[in-house]
Amino acid sequence: MAQSAIKKVVLAYSGGLDTSVILKWLQEEYGCEVVTFTADIGQGEELEPARAKATAAGVKEIYIDDLREEFVRDFVYPMFRANAIYEGEYLLGTSIARPLIAKRLIEIAAETGADAISHGATGKGNDQVRFELTSYALNPDIRIIAPWREWDLLSREKLMDYAASRGIPVEMKRDGAKSPYSMDANLLHISYEGYDLEDPWVEPGAAMWRWTVAPEQAPDRPAIIELTFERGDITAIDGKTLSPAEVLAELNRIGGAHGIGRADIVENRYVGMKSRGCYETPGGTIMLKAHRAIESLTLDREAAHLKDELMPRYASLVYNGYWFAPERRMLQAAIDQTQSVVNGVVRLKLYKGNVMVVGRKSETDSLFDASIATFEEDAGAYDQKDATGFIRLNALRLRVAGRKRG
Repeated sequence: MAQSAIKKVVLAYSGGLDTSVILKWLQEEYGCEVVTFTADIGQGEELEPARAKATAAGVKEIYIDDLREEFVRDFVYPMFRANAIYEGEYLLGTSIARPLIAKRLIEIAAETGADAISHGATGKGNDQVRFELTSYALNPDIRIIAPWREWDLLSREKLMDYAASRGIPVEMKRDGAKSPYSMDANLLHISYEGYDLEDPWVEPGAAMWRWTVAPEQAPDRPAIIELTFERGDITAIDGKTLSPAEVLAELNRIGGAHGIGRADIVENRYVGMKSRGCYETPGGTIMLKAHRAIESLTLDREAAHLKDELMPRYASLVYNGYWFAPERRMLQAAIDQTQSVVNGVVRLKLYKGNVMVVGRKSETDSLFDASIATFEEDAGAYDQKDATGFIRLNALRLRVAGRKRG
């Protein structure tokens, strides 16, 4: 990319070490104006220091946007309608946040007349793919600067040296102690990677976890909650109507207090390597269990089974960064069509890391018919003699093959 062609860049900016260095590096290497964008997606951190740091670095256009409701309403909720879970364990907390951030980067680039966008994702990870696939889908001609694929600052020590030489303030100290874990947080989860976690045999230290108590230290009395679903989305907790972001925040609070949502995973990155990460997703763990429970009551068998078959493909699309790809949109349309009947209430018991379904009901869409399913006298609702022909027809091919083998 011709550096002289870049006059203005929108940078996804947290104010941490990496993006603080990137901000200065863009100004020096590209001689361009930098616009900073900091997204509030529920990471639970004070974002105003990012504004102060950007101002001190000479940035004139600073965006700090509260995207919490959009994040849950337009990204998390649609994903949970699919019951998406990657490789059987990962609830896609980081994956689902990246398309929203990239979408806003593209919007700000258009608003400010920027030539390019930039991000702090490394060349080893999934995030570079997620940011850039989204960006190209929304603006095919956007130019993208990925410093980790261009510069030679390929260690934390080199980044610290660069920051010190240019007077960039950072919170990290050179005291010989190990740096904190690489963490990513939003309303759906918090992730931990790096350092002792790079040995898959090492158990995470108790002090690492931030949102959840250890299950063995959780209360000795369970919590009972009721979640109301409308068209596949949770709209109320214990009868109290809440916005999507409020729902997730409250479920995080309740679930975290009961030790729910910890995961320790070795996953397959899109770029080809395996990586080990630990995750806290208390609210999402509760949401997934409850959503499957209400679907079990209201979804037709074959529709439910087809959803389960499609889910791994859907989850891989989210994980690999194809949120705005036509195939994800196609799957979403099919999934959303099924959710018109996913209405009702699920009652859950939360106890020492466990989420147990203890009740589900739907006044309008339940397909459960007690008069048919009962073990008692059904007053003719089901003729058991019908099963004879059903079984013989389904056994026909097996009997034919059995005779051949005999």
